[in-house]
Amino acid sequence: MQSYLRSSWNSIINFNWKFGLFLIIIICVPRFIMVLHANQYANYQFIGLIMLLSFIVPFIFLNKKGMRTIGWNRPKSYKWLSIAFISGCLYAYLLFLLGTFLYQDSYQNWYVYIANSYKIPADITIEAKRQMFLIMAGTGMLFSPFGEELYFRGIIHETFVSRFGNRGASMLDSSAFALTHIAHFGVVYWLDGWHFLFIPTLIWCLSMYFLSRLFYLFKVKSEAIWGAIIGHAAFNLSMIYCIFYQL
Repeated sequence: MQSYLRSSWNSIINFNWKFGLFLIIIICVPRFIMVLHANQYANYQFIGLIMLLSFIVPFIFLNKKGMRTIGWNRPKSYKWLSIAFISGCLYAYLLFLLGTFLYQDSYQNWYVYIANSYKIPADITIEAKRQMFLIMAGTGMLFSPFGEELYFRGIIHETFVSRFGNRGASMLDSSAFALTHIAHFGVVYWLDGWHFLFIPTLIWCLSMYFLSRLFYLFKVKSEAIWGAIIGHAAFNLSMIYCIFYQL
């Protein structure tokens, strides 16, 4: 496993589950705190930086063999890239329908709460709304899909494989992904106070877990991390569309 690391790290790091846990702690814990802070003060300027850091972590630690092992290579199945895109869009829309059915337009609806962070003016013109949607969709399809997939489905997953196998590693990286997203919805700041929404959080967290497992499936079927990235980008596109045009 040491051969996955750049030579400068070989005498310092063992590429195993302990290293994976270390990466989760140094990235996910600060990210969790930063997202909560951003939700309270409506200041999201540093969230993009943590996504960028997540993206570059594999390049910092892994050599060429390591990068290929986590799927940073040309896809072998382009059919599965299309399936990943369609599935990501459908998953986000079904999650929208579920939230609307259960919680209507209350802040217990995950999309409603996330939409609050977008600060869409109530009197916005059609053209301005379209431009804002394109900007949000563009950034949403770039930052988190690349950052989170190379991080969670990439290096984090691979650190767990030798100990837990691919299935166990997917369950662990998906759990880390889901728990991290409780900062986006679950522990919510609403009407100048913090709230923990147990049932909505449980539904949201499970949704993120199974979404993560789906991203891993796309990675496996396409034989490249691109399957996961495209599925993730499609999910974000559909989610943002629902926020702008369906709520």
